[in-house]
Amino acid sequence: MTQHQHTNKLINETSPYLLQHAHNPVNWHPWNEATLALARKEKKLLLISIGYAACHWCHVMEHESFEDETVAAIMNHYFINIKVDREERPDVDQLYMTAVQLMTGNGGWPLNCIALPNGKPVWGGIYFKPEEWKTTLTQIGELYLNDPEKVLEYAEKLTEGIHQTNLVQSNDDAIDFNTEFLERTVKKWSLYFDEDLGGYLKAPKFPMPNNYHFLLRYAYQFQDKNIGNYVHTTLTQMAFGGLFDQVGGGFSRYSVDAKWHIPHFEKMLYDNGQLVSLYADAYLASKEELYKETIISTLEFVERELLDDNGGFYASLDADSLTQGNQLKEGAYYVWTTKELQECLQEDYILFAAYYNVNSYGYWEENNYHLIRTLSDDAFSKAHDISIAQLKHSVKKWKKILLERRNLRSAPRLDDKILCSWNALMLKGYLDAYKALEDPHYLEIALQNARFIQLKMIKEDGTLYRNYKGEKASITAFLEDYATLIEAYICLYQVSLDEQWLWLSKNLTDVCFDQFYDQDSQMFYFTSTQQEPLIAKNFETEDNVLPSSNSIMAKNLFVLSHYFSNAYYLKVSQQMLHTMTKSIENYGSGYSNWLDLYANFTGDYFEIAISGDHAEQELRKLQKEYIPNKLVCASRIKSQLDLLKNRYVADKTYIYLCQNNRCSLPTDSLDKVFEQLKKA
Repeated sequence: MTQHQHTNKLINETSPYLLQHAHNPVNWHPWNEATLALARKEKKLLLISIGYAACHWCHVMEHESFEDETVAAIMNHYFINIKVDREERPDVDQLYMTAVQLMTGNGGWPLNCIALPNGKPVWGGIYFKPEEWKTTLTQIGELYLNDPEKVLEYAEKLTEGIHQTNLVQSNDDAIDFNTEFLERTVKKWSLYFDEDLGGYLKAPKFPMPNNYHFLLRYAYQFQDKNIGNYVHTTLTQMAFGGLFDQVGGGFSRYSVDAKWHIPHFEKMLYDNGQLVSLYADAYLASKEELYKETIISTLEFVERELLDDNGGFYASLDADSLTQGNQLKEGAYYVWTTKELQECLQEDYILFAAYYNVNSYGYWEENNYHLIRTLSDDAFSKAHDISIAQLKHSVKKWKKILLERRNLRSAPRLDDKILCSWNALMLKGYLDAYKALEDPHYLEIALQNARFIQLKMIKEDGTLYRNYKGEKASITAFLEDYATLIEAYICLYQVSLDEQWLWLSKNLTDVCFDQFYDQDSQMFYFTSTQQEPLIAKNFETEDNVLPSSNSIMAKNLFVLSHYFSNAYYLKVSQQMLHTMTKSIENYGSGYSNWLDLYANFTGDYFEIAISGDHAEQELRKLQKEYIPNKLVCASRIKSQLDLLKNRYVADKTYIYLCQNNRCSLPTDSLDKVFEQLKKA
């Protein structure tokens, strides 16, 4: 029997990753109550295998083990086998990742964990070769049949360990947010900076957008030139590197080397959304042309390859694609041989090869080159005696030629599910790009996406779905979805001045208090009271590639407390930050979004209210300036928002600079506001 004659329970799922396994001989089940009930009824161990569509080693393990009849027979004999898409179910992923890290000290995907029928984990690891996999599964399966007590005892100890890691330590010290704390934290953190190539002094190198978002702000607010230079170096090298798709735009997941050259070639929506926001802020702060080009090119990629007709954004593109010889290979879609480049570019090849280092610096493997830059356009034009205008014209032409040629290749697989939190990050990316570059098209796409989420992912009762695909949403949202969407909708209000988005943010925040908030720890759980409980509930507090859902919520509460004069929101935000300070100081890179909030509480923080017929024009001018320690509140008409109440005067536009609930006298000149900000 060939693998395609098998069909398992995953055939009814919508996740492309799960559907990819629907014809494995392994009798896969989705994670749901029916599957867990079956395991309890049959008294069988669970084998939980977690991955995602763009994961290279997940594909390898599927091909080597899950498509193999012999391996499948062992798995089906001893276990109820569950396949999980970690992007759909981050709660399940977090739980079993914690278990595997406690057992092995390592984490990653594919994540494989064996658990009791009640979900308590007993054994786990990451990628396994087929022989090792078969041997281990047989041993554990037999042990459970012959000596179940030993397995039960271990599971209890491990589950207790998971509960311990999920505890939030209270902070009984008096609240004392101060600038010395920020300076100390950044100083310790800076010992790990790679001053020459950007990022950190090790490979692999991850972009970590929220790290640089905070450091950019820190450099600006504390006038720290060294930190500013380091951020500039990092953003420049990332944009020059192979991490960035020099032909088609957009960023890959991370680079395996120190010079940002060879990435793991998958492209994730959440990276690109956050990186657009980061480069937009950096462009406001520096007016660096490279940052502008990077934003434009990334959003062209997003629209070309990740935007659905309904306004939603797809999740990711795979790292692997088919070679001409019909073999799945990582990076095959993106790399070039000299022969191909010479054929495509003809007499331009020599200049192109110099610009993109088709030489020993840009060489990868097997006669393939991955494009990487080392010089700015200014430096390159001087070195090669070519005008900037001519160079830019040539680069545009080269990209067009190579993109057309690349489109003839077999494209990487697309994961076309739509996730709420990742869409919110991309929505914010478009809004930040609009603020920085003033392209109305970006606002148009943002509004289209915001309305799509509002119509398809917010239920009538005001709660959220996490996923959407093929007119179907099925998974109850997590704190990550609420937190990122609240932040994006606040940003949309600040750009569009449509107050419905601000009120929607507040409504979603109140749902979070109802369904996620824990009174004892004064933190928000990752899962809501509406979800089927797992064996442990956790608080997501550490900022990683995505900021933690609690740090985003704490920032949201801070901002909303200003808009709605809500003292409770402010108090909770302050307490959440205070709880985290002991963790933050020794590990700045793991708490950079918390540090961004910390800076709001320590330095100056401004509310700028604009009321009157020309509020929108004044807002546009204001948004062209990099002022990270502010929020804006503006309206062309009368408004009941606290910062705008009783401030509308017909035929006039007034601007109010406020701080700590005190406002300076109104002015009709934004330049005067900028002067006041400089003096502060």
